[in-house]
Amino acid sequence: MFDIGVTKLAIVGGIALVVIGPERLPRVARMVGTLLGRAQRYVSDVKAEVNRSIELEELAKMKSQFEGAARDVHDHVHRAMRDPGSFDEPGVSDVSDAASVLPLELAPQPAYKAPRKNWRLKRSAMPTWYKQREGVRRNAQSGAARVARFRPRRPSGSL
Repeated sequence: MFDIGVTKLAIVGGIALVVIGPERLPRVARMVGTLLGRAQRYVSDVKAEVNRSIELEELAKMKSQFEGAARDVHDHVHRAMRDPGSFDEPGVSDVSDAASVLPLELAPQPAYKAPRKNWRLKRSAMPTWYKQREGVRRNAQSGAARVARFRPRRPSGSL
């Protein structure tokens, strides 16, 4: 945007040092930096808002196209259901043939039956032989039990 080189920045810095003075120059430079940062954030926010609005318009256009295509399909199916003899599909002459042309989603599906689970049979993702070989703990143990298990034993003669 601006054609500012190192020499121009050095000249502006020298003039600012003379005009503002060395004691106030750091404070002014800090303030100019914060103002430039705010300006950059504002510009990026405006760009993001414009991009969002453009994407929203594109999505609205795609939605209208999709709805139009769905409406066309819906109208075609209703016309075919009202007048089964006028199918555009080759080889389909009556309603019984039309049922065989329907996709699988429209064919009647059997009702879902949940699988019976045997709650006594524990299934593990990791085989037992692998756990034994790798030293993976198979039995959960509470913290107190673990402390009691690994607590050093006192000799029997001392208290």
